[in-house]
Amino acid sequence: MKLGIVGTGTIVEEVLPVLQQVKGLSCYGICGTKRSEAKAEKLKEQYQMQLAVSDYEKLLDSEIDTVYIAVPNLLHFEMAKEAVLRGKHVIVEKPMTANERQAEELCALAKKQGVFLFEAITTRYQSNYQFIKEQLPTIGKIKMAVCNFSQYSRKYDRFQNGENIPVFDAKQAGGALMDLNLYNIQYLEGLFGEPQSVHYTANMEKGIDTSGVAILSYPGFQAVAIGAKDCQGQPEYRIEGSEGYIAQNSPCNVCGAVTIHYRDGRGVSYDGNGDAHRMYAEFVSFVNEIASKDTETCYEMLDHSLAVSRILTRARADAGIVFPCDEN
Repeated sequence: MKLGIVGTGTIVEEVLPVLQQVKGLSCYGICGTKRSEAKAEKLKEQYQMQLAVSDYEKLLDSEIDTVYIAVPNLLHFEMAKEAVLRGKHVIVEKPMTANERQAEELCALAKKQGVFLFEAITTRYQSNYQFIKEQLPTIGKIKMAVCNFSQYSRKYDRFQNGENIPVFDAKQAGGALMDLNLYNIQYLEGLFGEPQSVHYTANMEKGIDTSGVAILSYPGFQAVAIGAKDCQGQPEYRIEGSEGYIAQNSPCNVCGAVTIHYRDGRGVSYDGNGDAHRMYAEFVSFVNEIASKDTETCYEMLDHSLAVSRILTRARADAGIVFPCDEN
């Protein structure tokens, strides 16, 4: 994989050293904005890339075969679509798109063009998450699930002071649901599929949800997803069944150690993620899927991304949160 990176923000700074460890992947170039030209150039030099540009077309015209898009949510769809039409494989940071309609169009286009499309969302690729999937039947009939990802944003104070922050801007497809609660919802969807109904109650500030609670109703049980960027809380993931419960006390994007507590007193502990950075496993999978032309795995993950997009779109509608792209 010859990768072109779009964006120079925090997530890009975090992932670049991780990408150096992924076999079969080389970072060829980086694209920033006019304002971030100096930072793009610095990252290019630091990670020995061939190209640093502020023009997306120039990145697409280069020798790259894959694009990694890590920009504000509202830009995901158009930038990914352009890359797909140019025959590039695409990795898009979560959320893949701002709404269900965009997700469906993008997935269909990628399949038509014969390129790979991935949503970069770490949980799905972690060993601990696979372990939970395997162990679900052992806790009996599921009755409740609780997910809490509450993390006081380092940008929240600036938002309150009047600064325009994309992650707190409906015009940029931001908000707590799309940034943090998305992790909870994809966690639940990956285990249980799409719910029968979705309700989202949010704490709103300046037209955007800074925190909120989603209730996903499944046949015979309820799931609660709490996501907050305006307060700090203990990460908690708990799936409760008739024979016991599965618990994690780490952020969902990390998907840390798992414990299972059975009603008969038995207990099981598991942590198979190892010491690798949380983003390592997903990029290893992306590289391998492209190299082996494994469209089956790619499309299976896209089905999950589409399901999550439908849930998010329904949740926003329930709370009255509208993005500009919803009206197009």
